[in-house]
Amino acid sequence: MTVRNVFGTILILGLIHFSVFSTQASPLIAHYNRQTASDSPRGQHYNQVIKPIFEHRCAVCHGCYDAPCQLKLTSTEGLERGASKELIYDGTRLIQAKPSRLEIDHQSLAEWRHHGFHPVLDEHQQTTRGNLDASLLYRMLNLKQQQPDYKNKHLPSDVTINIDREYQCPRPDEFDSYARQHPNWGMPYGLPPLTDSEHELIVDWLTLGAPLPATRPLPEDVHKQIKHWESFFNQNGMKAQLVNRYLYEHLFIGALYFDEVSTRHFFRLVRSYSRPGQPIQPIPTRRPYEDPKVKTFYYRLQPINSTRLSKTHMPYALNQQRLQKWRQWFYQDDYQVTELPSYQPSITGNPFEVYQQLPVQSRYRFMLDEAEYTIMGFIKGPVCRGQVALNVINDHFWVFFSNPDLLDPVETSAFLASQSAHLRLPSEVGSTLRPLTRWLKYSSLHKNYLQAQHKARKTFYESSHITLDESTVWNGDGSNSNAALTVFRHFDSASVIKGLVGQAPKTAWIINYPLLERIHYLLVAGFDVYGNIGHQLITRLYMDFLRMEGEMNFLTLLPPETQKQEWSDWYQGTDKHVRDFVKDSSERFFEASRIKYYTDNPKLELYKRLQQRLTPILSQRHALNRSQLNKASLETLQQINRLTGLSISYLPQVVVLSVTDQNNDMHLFTLLHNNAHSNITSLLQEASNRLPERDSLTVANGIVAAYPGAFWHVTSKQLPALVADLSTLTSEKDYQRLMDRFGVRRTNPDFWHHADKVHQIYRQQDPITYGLLDFNRLENR
Repeated sequence: MTVRNVFGTILILGLIHFSVFSTQASPLIAHYNRQTASDSPRGQHYNQVIKPIFEHRCAVCHGCYDAPCQLKLTSTEGLERGASKELIYDGTRLIQAKPSRLEIDHQSLAEWRHHGFHPVLDEHQQTTRGNLDASLLYRMLNLKQQQPDYKNKHLPSDVTINIDREYQCPRPDEFDSYARQHPNWGMPYGLPPLTDSEHELIVDWLTLGAPLPATRPLPEDVHKQIKHWESFFNQNGMKAQLVNRYLYEHLFIGALYFDEVSTRHFFRLVRSYSRPGQPIQPIPTRRPYEDPKVKTFYYRLQPINSTRLSKTHMPYALNQQRLQKWRQWFYQDDYQVTELPSYQPSITGNPFEVYQQLPVQSRYRFMLDEAEYTIMGFIKGPVCRGQVALNVINDHFWVFFSNPDLLDPVETSAFLASQSAHLRLPSEVGSTLRPLTRWLKYSSLHKNYLQAQHKARKTFYESSHITLDESTVWNGDGSNSNAALTVFRHFDSASVIKGLVGQAPKTAWIINYPLLERIHYLLVAGFDVYGNIGHQLITRLYMDFLRMEGEMNFLTLLPPETQKQEWSDWYQGTDKHVRDFVKDSSERFFEASRIKYYTDNPKLELYKRLQQRLTPILSQRHALNRSQLNKASLETLQQINRLTGLSISYLPQVVVLSVTDQNNDMHLFTLLHNNAHSNITSLLQEASNRLPERDSLTVANGIVAAYPGAFWHVTSKQLPALVADLSTLTSEKDYQRLMDRFGVRRTNPDFWHHADKVHQIYRQQDPITYGLLDFNRLENR
């Protein structure tokens, strides 16, 4: 991001007319007797019959923060809460919004209605007919049933599917006007209607007053695990309190589960006013490190009762082995916690100041142990979508980590303590109307830190006789597959998986402890999805620094001349400000690698060396040869894996490809479109930096991304024809012909059948990481 672009952004913001939806709060509504029927057979009917329809037909669009109209149909709580006209993702917001997190910010319907949410179910228990007429849900579904079948392969022209489209979000009393103006906007929006039987089941349920089930009690062995772990998280003593504060600020976003007992029940770690054994009362701070404003609070495990979504599901196992590691890292070392840090806003967002009493190596080991989860935090966290937020990373790169065994605990702790002021993050200021001023400040702090880090590292390596070669990269201790990760960006979403997937990428990162911690506190713990444009802008700008730091760590292992060549190639076409930084960093911060290279392509040689070092732990989960598809078909898929050039530029970002073999078994693959760029430093001018002639494809076994842009289905015999078509794409018409042959469009009458089959296989193959895919980005081509 350049200074010029920042000024341009500020100018644009100054021209934007800011408006706030004015909504008249509904009268406070008592939670009427819907729950009184919840224990009856009618209530349980929801779980057995109605819930699967909502999950596979509704939650696939109404799930994350970006659920249209904030209508989350992943749980009964979301269904009862209803919808809102307020936007969560608002790139022009000058004032931070009030959070509206389900099960966190409000605990009753009355509070949600006061907050501006309107019902989608009848809330008055009138007559049988009244239960339908007063149900916004029924009227939306019924409007869809009245639409004529799609007579062509594309949606009607008035059905827009851009995720940034204007949402109407009508209240019940506004529906008639909505239906007249938008007769093709019934639900499911832009997708085939429910089948007659599905529609009748929903209508019958609504006619009965939409009875909902009671929460099912947890098994006794799961209750025992909750008690055991809540006891651990709430130990007394200053050391335990500081350790558990650290654990909470890194685990709050995860889906915790007890893999030794059950893989069906997941939990969220929350801070609660209430002690263990009592109903949980969440403390609703914007960020996990903010002041709870009570002297005593408790860490609790709150059951996650909502439908699992691939885009937000981040499983993290709690077991005896994990507990032993934590005790070893945080409790067996002979160190003292003499004073608990405060919750003053000036320090809470700086982990190097708050947690300087905890062993540095222990903190790093904790984050490395589940590095995929750690990196996944900023991939699957609050930023459910956002091209501006994600154009800070390349479309395909590999991630490695610095060897924790080479980290001197005493010297590193002293260094980080001395640099804590330079390691401050912009998230500490929250929402701001002066992003440019703040950015210049943190830019200067970051530059000072890089200078100090380079000097300290050079001194340490020389005094410790450490050779700067591939041994400085963590090998997962010979058993941990988190040591090598692959990140894919899909324009406005992203994915991270274990292993080195795809062809050798343009860039790679090597992440050390200070960098890993800052990424988490900038983009996960410190990011506020309800923050204003200033907060989001400065977060994006600062991430530029962190990306460059990771890239520089990787380049340090290359020969000096190659370092400069690669660095310049990665940032070609930037303005003078960025060019000066690239030149300055290549002269001041790179070091002389001790690796002896034998080819004229040192970067590729380094990739091979690192792959060889990490071979014992490299995950092969998404390697094509792990598929059960026959060898000839896999060789054909490998041809797709090697395609590059302009023909690739016509493809969507993510394609879920299903291949049916001669035995009628379906195999799933993900095609990932890697967009090439001359550089990724521009916030608002990404299109001008595109190099479509360098685009590439990666074919991965199984499901990788949460947001498919298209579904393709072929038989194994059709694979050569698919490769031929992909290789010869020269126009949009060519791509549409490919879709005619192999695509399962969102208008296809068999769309739901195909989607259900994909989900079924996905769940069978990945029962723990599985979650419903999101259909908001399905194309209309």
